[in-house]
Amino acid sequence: MTGVLTLAACAKDSGDNSAAGDGGESGGECVTAAAPPRAEASSKEREAASDVDASDLKVALAFDVGGRGDASFNDAAAAGVDKAVEDMGVADTTESTAAGTESEDAKQQRLSQMAEKGYDPIIAVGFAYADALKAVAPKFPDTHFAIVDDDSVDAKNVTPLVFAEEQGSFLAGVAAVYKSDNCHVGFVGGVETPLIQKFEAGFVQGAKAVSDKVKVEIDYLTPAGDISGFNDPGKGNVVAKAQIDKGADVLYHASGASGKGVFEAAKAADALAIGVDSDQYNQKTVAEVKDVIMTSMLKRVDVAVYDYIRAVASDDLDSLPERFDLAVDGVGYSTSGGKVDDITDVLDGYKAQIVAGEIEVSPTP
Repeated sequence: MTGVLTLAACAKDSGDNSAAGDGGESGGECVTAAAPPRAEASSKEREAASDVDASDLKVALAFDVGGRGDASFNDAAAAGVDKAVEDMGVADTTESTAAGTESEDAKQQRLSQMAEKGYDPIIAVGFAYADALKAVAPKFPDTHFAIVDDDSVDAKNVTPLVFAEEQGSFLAGVAAVYKSDNCHVGFVGGVETPLIQKFEAGFVQGAKAVSDKVKVEIDYLTPAGDISGFNDPGKGNVVAKAQIDKGADVLYHASGASGKGVFEAAKAADALAIGVDSDQYNQKTVAEVKDVIMTSMLKRVDVAVYDYIRAVASDDLDSLPERFDLAVDGVGYSTSGGKVDDITDVLDGYKAQIVAGEIEVSPTP
């Protein structure tokens, strides 16, 4: 945060509140920090995987609550598998979804049944599978397992797929301030866990890096241990409306399927919202409220799942990054809808500074 605070202080002293390339029209009086230097254009492209043959793989997805169709975290994982089917010829896939109140035994049974049926690799979508995977993976030493959002499982046949959510959320915080008329923004977390607090931490740091006047509302739908907060749009709506009633006019959610309620509250109040994980502007399940989604913090679970399947097919797990961060486009932001087109230079400038290490984003509030 030293770099963030130094940047903000220097910008405030300069008196330059304009955004690079937009004539200072975005952000208004809330922005008190000068925009970062314009980032150099990058020509880096992701390597195609069409030369990899994964037709022999039987891929299983063990979803977290919400499953395919949550317009968020699980859908991103599903997209990674779908692309692997298209690009690499994966011919056999299966998937199963966790219930909000299920036991650890149920999770273990799901993973075990997949392994017993010969599925390999098996991808557990979410940290909620950590304990179950610790119990199941040693029983199937020849099966490849991966787990999204957890690195606590110490087993040779388990690959962690973890992200720098705080870095992508920093950019969401910057965007929120630039688009807020009230200099008042909000964060709605699904479940108050260290993982979701990474989203909160980055968002708050990004907002405060560009404004020393902004007010940030922070609420969680459920406490740690109660994962219903990821699948309760009604509660998401109520909490979001309360933040809007307090003056927040741009809301960022990290609440899984509950985010639909946040979007609905924003639409009813003529506010703006920021999606999470997937490009939610393009998600069919929230199509009726997409006009309020100004951007989404892209957590590229799809990229991680796709790259993992490719690595298994190529017998090259060492090719995977230790963490999917801004430097490898493991997190980022979306531009669908055109609402942040005028501040992409600003966002890309902050991204470049984070990648270069000039700004260090803390993963804790």
